[in-house]
Amino acid sequence: MANREVLSSRTETLNKYLKLDQKGSIMAEYVWVDANGETRSKSRAETGRALSSLEESELSHTPGVAAKQATLPSPATLRIESHPASASPRDGPTGTGRADQSVPGYPDFGAMRRRVDGPSLYVNSYDAQHIADQIKSCRTLAEKEYKPEDLPVWNFDGSSTDQAPGENSDVYLRPCAIFPDPFRGSPNIIVLAECWNADGTPNKFNFRYECNKVMEAYAEHDPWFGLEQEYTLLDHDDRPFGWPVGGFPAPQGPYYCGVGSGKVVMRDIVDSHYKACLYAGIHISGTNAEVMPGQWEYQVGPCVGINMGDELWVSRFMLARVAEDYGVKVSFHPKPMKGNWNGAGLHSNFSTKEMRAEGGMKHIEDALKKLEPHHVECIKEYGEDNEQRLTGSHETGSIDQFSWGVANRGCSIRIPRETAAKGYGYFEDRRPASNADPYRVTKILMTSIFGKL
Repeated sequence: MANREVLSSRTETLNKYLKLDQKGSIMAEYVWVDANGETRSKSRAETGRALSSLEESELSHTPGVAAKQATLPSPATLRIESHPASASPRDGPTGTGRADQSVPGYPDFGAMRRRVDGPSLYVNSYDAQHIADQIKSCRTLAEKEYKPEDLPVWNFDGSSTDQAPGENSDVYLRPCAIFPDPFRGSPNIIVLAECWNADGTPNKFNFRYECNKVMEAYAEHDPWFGLEQEYTLLDHDDRPFGWPVGGFPAPQGPYYCGVGSGKVVMRDIVDSHYKACLYAGIHISGTNAEVMPGQWEYQVGPCVGINMGDELWVSRFMLARVAEDYGVKVSFHPKPMKGNWNGAGLHSNFSTKEMRAEGGMKHIEDALKKLEPHHVECIKEYGEDNEQRLTGSHETGSIDQFSWGVANRGCSIRIPRETAAKGYGYFEDRRPASNADPYRVTKILMTSIFGKL
């Protein structure tokens, strides 16, 4: 195996370049999710200038682009800063939300070229996502405060990411949320994007689009989500860190929330990721070592509506970036090691304003009764290889049976004891796998309880 130091980023070398003057420009790193659950990146420079004749030609041959050219209004304020600890769960990352569009639910490809008053700068807008594959792209833009609709629509080769055929490979990235960049520092930004096809329809792996429609339709219920992301840190032989070569560690027991050598490994990655999320305004609410050695968890939330999926996807992207610096692989597989070892989940905590109010327990019980007949449908949305994890053992319920109980981690749904005692609060869906798409998870929770659109 190659030496891990060789595979690691040379952060000490990079730091001297990060301090260089950017001459009034920023780097925008576009992040999206592809069809296979991998992270990717590409870079492109575009400072405050008009599009080149080649770029104009490329856009003019894109369906619907040449038809219109709109003037972009002055951008609304976008603060590139972390959220204070007192921020409401409703307050998503700066700029989170859907960009303005001429036809509700569809990208305004006719206005892909938008001219900013003042310097001759053409900008677009872009967007994307799927189950675990986040792809990132870098652009250089003029330094100012941005909101998603200010940013350029971009495209990538969808045939290389299993998102489009080779004969019609262009997939368009439409910005939907902006986060401060913890890797390059202020004023640079990370831009979350959705994927759209050239004909103006959402790409089949754009699960955010349908999720957002559901969240908007049922916004009156003020849905709060909190997701617990479990993951495993692997070496480049796909062996969990802390596991002896050719053997196994001591049985599970001392590792959960463990402290000290021999119990936990790679805490530096965990803390680096924690700090990166805080800088970016992610509502990360905690971390802990998990039951299996080499496995960790972090929690994001509470977040309202579509913000939950947005923040979890960006947090996954940032975890991969942090681990890259350490030469370590991140696995979201729900059963990374077969045998008598815990799997990895995406436990999903959920409540509505009705559940959080006095007498909310009745609304929780009503919701569980509605979830039960949708059990098989939910399982289909809850991640790949989940049957290896939902065995009825290792703190899971059976994949074939819907169950719920108070403080019971062997059920499909756990009602916290505090919620049962107070008579209001939230419940935890323990079924989703660690590799589940948060848009698919949060959407089906909503549609199972409130109905499909």
